[in-house]
Amino acid sequence: MRLLIVEDDSRVADFLERGLGAEGYAVTVARNGPDGLALARGQDWTLIVMDVMLPGLPGLDLLQTLRSEGSQIPVLMLTAMGSLEDKVAGLRLGADDYMTKPFAFDALIVRLEALRRRSRETQAVVAALRVADLSLDRQRMKVTRAEQPIVLTAIELAFLELLMSSPGRVFSRERILSNVWGANEDPLTNVVDVYVRRLRQKVDEGHALALIKTVRGVGYKIDDEAT
Repeated sequence: MRLLIVEDDSRVADFLERGLGAEGYAVTVARNGPDGLALARGQDWTLIVMDVMLPGLPGLDLLQTLRSEGSQIPVLMLTAMGSLEDKVAGLRLGADDYMTKPFAFDALIVRLEALRRRSRETQAVVAALRVADLSLDRQRMKVTRAEQPIVLTAIELAFLELLMSSPGRVFSRERILSNVWGANEDPLTNVVDVYVRRLRQKVDEGHALALIKTVRGVGYKIDDEAT
């Protein structure tokens, strides 16, 4: 159970390092955002506990970068600010849970154990994604439709995986840009629309049922409903 703590408050970081170490976690501490990002990218973690207010790189920006790069490591955010807006912002960017300081250590342990169980269950369930006769094998990163292989570029594959991760859910262009291309992509670019056309040519062309749908004024989704 390898745990990364990204926390600049030395009292909180030291307390968590000792307490979680005693609970059986192998704990590594980063004291600022850039170091946290480097460690999160460089190793395979069971969980990440991350403060919102970090020097060098704010916690929400760090989280958004990790999720845009495809990291699925469960993240619990810590914040001294308990407003609903702060929590919603973190959850929308991909946080798995939120705790407001000060918190009871026992409550933190319960949350971390729940995240670890949920992560194991999710990994077991979604090793393969399927919508109608379209299948994406996440382990081999292979795509087929009607048993026929589809060759996709890395970007096309990431885009399709995002859509297939939540069939029926409408993804805005902004969310797609953030998850597939990263936060630095110009939001006014038409790159999303270009790649939608490419995916449709490869995934839907020649099939009676079109899976990739446009929701006008909102974004795109994938489902098996006839239109």
